[in-house]
Amino acid sequence: MQNLHYMSAPAREAFTRLAARLEPRLREGCAPRDADLFLIRLERYFADFYVPLAQIYGERSDFLQQLDTLGAQMLAAYADRPEPLRLLDIERQMTPDWFQRETMVGYVCYPDLFAGTLRGVREHLTYLRELGVTYLHLMPILQPRSGTNDGGYAVEDYRRVNPALGTMDDLAALAGDLHTNGISLCIDLVLNHTAREHTWAQRAMAGEPEYLDFYHTFADRTLPDSYEATLREVFPDFASGNFTWYPHMAEGGRWVWTTFNEFQWDLNYTNPAVFRAMADIMFFLANQGVDILRLDAVPFIWKRIGTDCENQPEVHLLLQAFRGVMRVVAPAVIFKAEAIVSPDKLIPYLGLHAAEGKECELAYNNQLMVQLWSTLATHDVTLLTHVLHAMPTPPTGTTWITYLRCHDDIGWAITDEYAAAVGVNGFLHRQFLNEFYSGAFPGSFARGSLFQYNPVTRDARISGTTASLAGLEQALATRDPYAIDLAVRRVLLLHSVIMAYSGIPLIYMGDELGMVNDFSFCSDPLRVDDNRWMHRPPMNWKLAAQRHDKVSVVGRIYAGLRRLITIRTGTPALHAGGSAQTMWTDNPHVFAFYRQHPRGHLLLLANFSEYEQQVASELMWHGKLRGEVRNLLDPEGFRPTADFNRIHLKAYECMWLVGSQSR
Repeated sequence: MQNLHYMSAPAREAFTRLAARLEPRLREGCAPRDADLFLIRLERYFADFYVPLAQIYGERSDFLQQLDTLGAQMLAAYADRPEPLRLLDIERQMTPDWFQRETMVGYVCYPDLFAGTLRGVREHLTYLRELGVTYLHLMPILQPRSGTNDGGYAVEDYRRVNPALGTMDDLAALAGDLHTNGISLCIDLVLNHTAREHTWAQRAMAGEPEYLDFYHTFADRTLPDSYEATLREVFPDFASGNFTWYPHMAEGGRWVWTTFNEFQWDLNYTNPAVFRAMADIMFFLANQGVDILRLDAVPFIWKRIGTDCENQPEVHLLLQAFRGVMRVVAPAVIFKAEAIVSPDKLIPYLGLHAAEGKECELAYNNQLMVQLWSTLATHDVTLLTHVLHAMPTPPTGTTWITYLRCHDDIGWAITDEYAAAVGVNGFLHRQFLNEFYSGAFPGSFARGSLFQYNPVTRDARISGTTASLAGLEQALATRDPYAIDLAVRRVLLLHSVIMAYSGIPLIYMGDELGMVNDFSFCSDPLRVDDNRWMHRPPMNWKLAAQRHDKVSVVGRIYAGLRRLITIRTGTPALHAGGSAQTMWTDNPHVFAFYRQHPRGHLLLLANFSEYEQQVASELMWHGKLRGEVRNLLDPEGFRPTADFNRIHLKAYECMWLVGSQSR
């Protein structure tokens, strides 16, 4: 090991010590090639995890012992890594842009609602391949507590699959099949909390000091009250407050930090044993064949009195440490941050400055999602253009997740500052969006429902499927062909934008078929109080059987999305390694941005009006299109005026314009 000059003296000393301890066991248990690879990676990424861990835990007297134990965990996990996954590690280190490619298209589903079990998902891989999916996000699959479990996010056992879905062997088999079919697997890993039924929590409940230190617990309300003064309530309707009293805990009773629900106990990351335990779980899941870990509730994992206990600096240090150890053990695996925060707080999760390339590779572009729905309601692209124009560019080697909705509600993350910049009152605009998408606003085409309405602040979020929010449910109910046509156009317009904007586009299960709201949850006592289940309907396979009937509504939406995916995967300009630049147009109803990549340029024009619109054709030159210009989405229907000064767009039409010359 000769390349240690980049490390600080303490890091060099710690690395030399750890490598000397691990190498004999490594040589004994691994083939020479694999032993060499581990040592090379350990040297390369040691500082990436040592430095942040030293900043957090370095003052502890047992810090080096904790590091030794972590190293032993890494070695054990590496030795257990299956050979096909070790080869995948090498391949992806040689092709680090694998997740940024234009061929990446995602699909999100609850496996039980999609196909019953993990084996059922395997049986439907032909459906996913037909659609063009190369990234599959399975919603919570790890064993949750029984009964109410926050949709699976109250995990009782991280090393077992929900028995209703199958076994860990079934997950590994599914991952293998997905890899064979060119599909990467993403699953959820809840970092902030466990279920109170988790063995760690049960041992803490029994008063074992080692496990009491796994959670934030308090003998009285002194500290909880101090923290509570600056904390927000995530679920004010059914989980008010952030602490829960357990009278029989540790004999005398304790207050437990429960940010989300009283049965979800927040982990204490000031304890390095918690970091090591969670890292070990990451290694275990990686060795089952998981490619992407969606880090759920990651902004909440560090607590600091006097703050909202979200997005603290230590959150980013912990992410850097997790990223570093994973790159030694399983570098084929990447992280996705579930951080639904403002842009200035979001970008750091992708790694900024000294942390560039050392945190998560993926993050949700919540602003794009929110602004698309806002624009669909107002028909005015001004706010959308302003917000995205101000959106920071993802650091090199990272990209966005672009989406229209997820399993959660839609929260109107529109700041007063952004709204005021374009002459809009932020509070009134958010009220308008709630009324519009709940169907209360006169003339609204949407059918959604308010979620977590706060009568004091009048804040609320919206539940509803893409099709219902875009007007299809209402149009089908009235049997109005014109309204149905407009609704289909809206659905395809929105997907056209997320398919072309920089990142990995995700389709939520059923949106490819135009599935509408499902109210069967109202008869389920475990779900009736959570109307987000209205936009989590079971997969309608009878509806899916109509997907090739291009005259039907289902067929029109499915064919439209399938075509978008096909065109996207054949358009090099959409590689996420390129740039996306929002552009102002001379028409408030038409949104524009261009994509620039060494392999080509693309200009997107999107008409958010139900009437035909025009824009100046000079946008093509600003979009750096050269040579003969054509619309990839409708080559025969590209309609500039005779003098080529204006471009016509039909109602809710989206164009992907490219030139015959790349420069």
